[in-house]
Amino acid sequence: MKKDPVCKMEVEEMDAVTTEYDGDTYYFCSIGCRDLFLDERGSNPPDEPCDLIIIGGGPAGLTAAVYASTLTMNAFLIAGDLGGQAIDSTKICNYMGYDFVTGPELIDKFKYQLIHSHYIKHLICEVEVIAAVDGGYSVTTADFRRYFAKALIVTTGMTRRRLNVPGEEEFQRKGLFYGNIQDFAFVQGKAVAVVGGGNSALQMVENLHSVAHSIHLISDSELSADSAIIENVNRFSNVQTYAGYKVIDFSGEESLSAISIRKRGEEKIENLPVEGVFVAIGLQANSSLASSFVKLNERMEIMINHDCSTSCPGIFAAGDVTDAFGKRIIIASGEGAKAAMAARQYILNMKRNVP
Repeated sequence: MKKDPVCKMEVEEMDAVTTEYDGDTYYFCSIGCRDLFLDERGSNPPDEPCDLIIIGGGPAGLTAAVYASTLTMNAFLIAGDLGGQAIDSTKICNYMGYDFVTGPELIDKFKYQLIHSHYIKHLICEVEVIAAVDGGYSVTTADFRRYFAKALIVTTGMTRRRLNVPGEEEFQRKGLFYGNIQDFAFVQGKAVAVVGGGNSALQMVENLHSVAHSIHLISDSELSADSAIIENVNRFSNVQTYAGYKVIDFSGEESLSAISIRKRGEEKIENLPVEGVFVAIGLQANSSLASSFVKLNERMEIMINHDCSTSCPGIFAAGDVTDAFGKRIIIASGEGAKAAMAARQYILNMKRNVP
């Protein structure tokens, strides 16, 4: 793998766009990044202020970026990665144009549109700080660079909730996982546990039941998944359900080897020997970046208006980080498109001095 010197994206050497410069070979994700590289080494100044910065690379952010490109906006996408939570989805049904598609397949389509069909400048880096400045906002990234724009679209999505019990940090990626299908290979033929009682947890059991030797399904309440999914999981002979149990801790030497659980209201602790645990206890909005600017609801979601505008002029939000109804990829994508169109109108009004 090579790293694009402009956007910092990792690219396959065989698929990369290349150029020779000053005796060295450089590898790029796209012609667009290659041209920016050559411009920055020529007469064009880098990092000029832009009209719009999109923060986040999930379906909402990627769609907003593509729409910003089609609207010929001077826009910039900054994201820690491209794909967001969608990359972990094993089964996406009825996304328009597909009866069935996996998350990685759909995100590859999104990325191709962004990088090759509707290019805008992008950077793979976490955003750490947003600040208000004259005429707009500044954005500071984890590599301590600052970028400026008249408007922002926040599409930072959600992250998986953690249990916050002893051993959870210690065994991250050492037997303890948060639902990525690529991790299933680590538990082939082994005893595992799935923590959670909603659709995500039980869909994980459905995917694991033919991979793992046995599955302990642990939920701190009665199972809350759709009845059809619960009925299907109950048919699996290698699944044992512990409803109303709390996870106490994780233990092991170099890697995870056991999980301790306790039934609510009882003192007895049970130790289950497992070599893998998959935690699926819900998601929380990644709204802290904008929390000092915009109104949040009780679930810490960014509150938006019908046009994806927030309580703060010039800041728009889209996707799972907002209070929009329905946490679905297709809804996030639509909201991303809407936010780009609304941001464009906001910028046009700014230029015309329209309140």
